[in-house]
Amino acid sequence: MTNYDAIDFSPIQALTEGEVVTHSPTRDIRLASGKTLALITLDNGRDHTRPNTLGPATLTELGETLDGLKARAAAGEIQAVAITGKQYILAAGADLSDISKVGSRDNARLIAQLGHKVLGKLGDLGVPSFAFVNGLALGGGLEIALNSTYRTVDASAAAIALPEVFLGIIPGWGGAYLLPNLIGIENALEVVISNPLKQNRMLKPQQAFDLGIMDAIFPAANYLENSLAWADAVLGGKKVERKNEPGKIERLTKWPIAIKMARGMLESKIGTVPRSPYVALDLLDKAKSGTKAEGFAREDEALADLVVGDQFAASMYAFDLVQKRAKRPVGAPDKDLARKVTKVGIIGAGLMASQFALLFVRKLQVPVLITDLDQARVDKGVAYIHEEIGKLEAKGRLDADTASKLRGLVRGTVDKSEYADCDFVIEAVFEEVGVKQAVFREIEQHIAPDAILATNTSSLSVEEIGSALTNPERLVGFHFFNPVAVMPLIEIVKTPVTNQQSLSTAFVVAKGLGKNAVLTADAPGFVVNRLLAKVMGEAARAVYEGTPITTVEKAFAPLGLPMGPFQLIDLVGWKVAAHVQDTMVRAFPDRFYANANFHRLAELEAVIEKDKGGRVTGWTKAAQKILETESSPVDEATILRRVQDGLAQEIKIMLDEHVVPEVEDIDLCLILGAGWPFIDGGASPYLDREGASERAFGGSFHTPMIRGVEAR
Repeated sequence: MTNYDAIDFSPIQALTEGEVVTHSPTRDIRLASGKTLALITLDNGRDHTRPNTLGPATLTELGETLDGLKARAAAGEIQAVAITGKQYILAAGADLSDISKVGSRDNARLIAQLGHKVLGKLGDLGVPSFAFVNGLALGGGLEIALNSTYRTVDASAAAIALPEVFLGIIPGWGGAYLLPNLIGIENALEVVISNPLKQNRMLKPQQAFDLGIMDAIFPAANYLENSLAWADAVLGGKKVERKNEPGKIERLTKWPIAIKMARGMLESKIGTVPRSPYVALDLLDKAKSGTKAEGFAREDEALADLVVGDQFAASMYAFDLVQKRAKRPVGAPDKDLARKVTKVGIIGAGLMASQFALLFVRKLQVPVLITDLDQARVDKGVAYIHEEIGKLEAKGRLDADTASKLRGLVRGTVDKSEYADCDFVIEAVFEEVGVKQAVFREIEQHIAPDAILATNTSSLSVEEIGSALTNPERLVGFHFFNPVAVMPLIEIVKTPVTNQQSLSTAFVVAKGLGKNAVLTADAPGFVVNRLLAKVMGEAARAVYEGTPITTVEKAFAPLGLPMGPFQLIDLVGWKVAAHVQDTMVRAFPDRFYANANFHRLAELEAVIEKDKGGRVTGWTKAAQKILETESSPVDEATILRRVQDGLAQEIKIMLDEHVVPEVEDIDLCLILGAGWPFIDGGASPYLDREGASERAFGGSFHTPMIRGVEAR
């Protein structure tokens, strides 16, 4: 058993330079029963855009605060302790910039041990402790709550999660031991492993309550008052039911079965390269027995191992891209050059156009006009948008007044003259140059000479589309990803003639929509689709050679993408995939692969068969009949090596051709637009580590520090 009080933490106190310290001021509250509760309010003194974080100085101060409260409890001055956060935020976990600077395994272990020493005090005060989760609670923020005796949550809290596995580490301040013993192994597996691997999915407060992580949930309006009254009732003997707390039978029977199933699921879905999910799995497995102290000691060692590993280094590179580079897009003009957007026009009223309209009206709250070939299509589009607004209202995500206002801002018309006062017009029509040119030519007659035009093309030349315009300098590429509401990336495409006002407006609009924008040159497929076309092409090549579809899907698993190539194609549509492949083969016939199979399969209603988890199990009978194949199948290793080397070659060419300013922008696009996993750091560090960069062009994209030290 580790004696945390005997440990010298001075080596990591040196890491506190520059730490934004989250202080722990305390006040006494007299409860209705006459009992006294000491309330700690974590606060870093910044506004709510800078969340509380838990660096070494913060933890040390909190530990001293808790020691003082333990002494007061022993003296009979207080009957309970509660901990909450500044407005909207409990804590966003450990200060990751500090953790990534630790350097040695010994220092990494000290970070884990300091967290255990301090947060563990919440369960050893001599009086009950309550966590009032009033807002965002991630990682160490949630572990503050787990180490407390009882927990309440604000129904409007932004998010609750243990995202560590997503970042290549594990919940190391009690989460891996305490959570399964609170809510059972199956629920803990979902929170600790499954959710982080689903693009870092977070829990809503109601979900956290339903799982049993939280003991009570209260509306925002009277959250603190309700929590204090509830705490008073618990101190007075109110029984707290924990329906998901595991019993002896679950530990003996269900626990090992759940772990075994989870391990099999991980191996089939992500392969065995990512370390953190398996380390977390082992910790959750061992949490079924033994003491809390033993559980904490296991977390200390596991966290120390992972923090100094290459996958955490890659994750921090990716985290930095998403947190910093994405918020300051390279090449974006001064935002003061942007045209003010007071009305948006959308050409098209189909599903994609209607999704655009919904996003624009919700986020910008300006009038949005949609048009199509006839009134029936227009009416259908408007009805869809109104219906979606209604769904958001029913879920409580919009109040009645806002929903009514948004419905009033959306209009449909077949009269293009109504576009005259639109400042920003985007098309969402068929992916063909001639069609896009025709709709832009028509709309250009009605709008102001400096109104901005945007095309949502996924792979066509923006310059060619603009060649039919009188003012081609006003056209930008504005490429969304599906589903529009969810995917955070927009590729903003600049042609040789695009002017600064149009470009600036595009970036300002993207930010207003809550999206991250990356500037790319007008090159076929831009960034994401160009590289996904390489992935899809290699999958198509392997199938044509006669390789079973399941072998092909498994070959791509080590890339760690959210889904295999054929699962992805089935989602975006076989016609779209065929079109993208054709575009890339036309542009670069020596480097991209396509055959007639995609076009044949695009004519079918159902192409692939899947299991309940969505994984591909085979071709449909109809697909088998029309597939053209040879009889020279290849193995998984050959397919993976081909795609790795192809990606490395293509990324190097894109950098040489200045498609984006730097390799970081390619990685950012793949993380945000294709779900490339954080533990790879995006594509380029992964390709360096796998030796693909060396094989493809005799070099590497990064220094060894970023590439990582564990050769695989």
